Amino acid sequence: MTTIKINQQLKRIEIKEFEIENQIVFNYFDNIPASERDDKLLRAIYIGVLALMEDRISSFLSKTSNELGTELESLKMIFEMKKELFYKSTIKGTLAEDEIADFLNQYFSEKRIKDRAFLTGNSAGILPKNKTGDIICEINGTPDLKIAIECKFDKSVRLGDIESKDIFMRKTDTAWSQLIEAQANRDSKISLIVFDISLVENSILKNFENVGYIQGVGFIAIINSQKGDYSNLAIAYMLARDIALNAKEIELDKDILAMIVNRIIKDINEILTIKSLVQNNIDNNKAILKQLEKTMLLMEFNQEYLKRFLNQGTLSKKDLLDFYTGEDVKDKYRLIEKEINEI
Repeated sequence: MTTIKINQQLKRIEIKEFEIENQIVFNYFDNIPASERDDKLLRAIYIGVLALMEDRISSFLSKTSNELGTELESLKMIFEMKKELFYKSTIKGTLAEDEIADFLNQYFSEKRIKDRAFLTGNSAGILPKNKTGDIICEINGTPDLKIAIECKFDKSVRLGDIESKDIFMRKTDTAWSQLIEAQANRDSKISLIVFDISLVENSILKNFENVGYIQGVGFIAIINSQKGDYSNLAIAYMLARDIALNAKEIELDKDILAMIVNRIIKDINEILTIKSLVQNNIDNNKAILKQLEKTMLLMEFNQEYLKRFLNQGTLSKKDLLDFYTGEDVKDKYRLIEKEINEI
């Protein structure tokens, strides 16, 4: 059975049931914290692929070294720089914002659009100490009409729709939260989040393979930085731009209302579930109390007739009938059962 599968549709490599028995590899990963192993494995694969690519390029460069002379050294330096930039932008995402902003500004120039893309850098926005919203695009160069863009080259970021959101869980970044947060933090008309095809979580790909729109929240664009394909970003941006330019101010936003109502409905259902569990628990406790009281009455009843038997050496026919029928203990239990049910 083939270990590696090529997913042409998603442009991904899929590896199933992968194991390797190598002492060097084992020792390396054995000394790394468990939380860092996935990232280190991904880095090792990229470094290995780049090394294989470099072998082919280096072979060509070595054959032509006598002809190229000093130009060869420049070419080697450029190659090393490109390799380093490729690695960082794909794995760490440190250059993602620069590349996206450069692409957008070039796109604006080609389409003769007066929009401008600015990197926000490490500057906080409206929200205290909050830097969400990596890029601000001013539509037609107007500071009051903006699109906020968040870049997330991070496979841990899930879709996070509000219907499945648990407020009491530890806060984690999701596509939903980052879109809402970027819009609020940068005071923009609409927001857009960018993922790379090589580093995007499955719940997002399942819903949006290329470009997606979350009603009342914002847009999702999935790019392919390794191939330099930012076409989905251009599509998502132009759609967001049209909404920002043409959206009319209305007194009641039905999309946000629906979102709030869905949250309320979800929480009401949670309350009803809890109420049912509590009621079941009360009923169970009542049943336990009844059984305990019944057992204690029987113990007292049996003890009384045992004493009578030990004192007399026998039981009269009347005593034996009363012991057999247990009517006295039944009457006492009915009174106790009534009190328990009234609790």
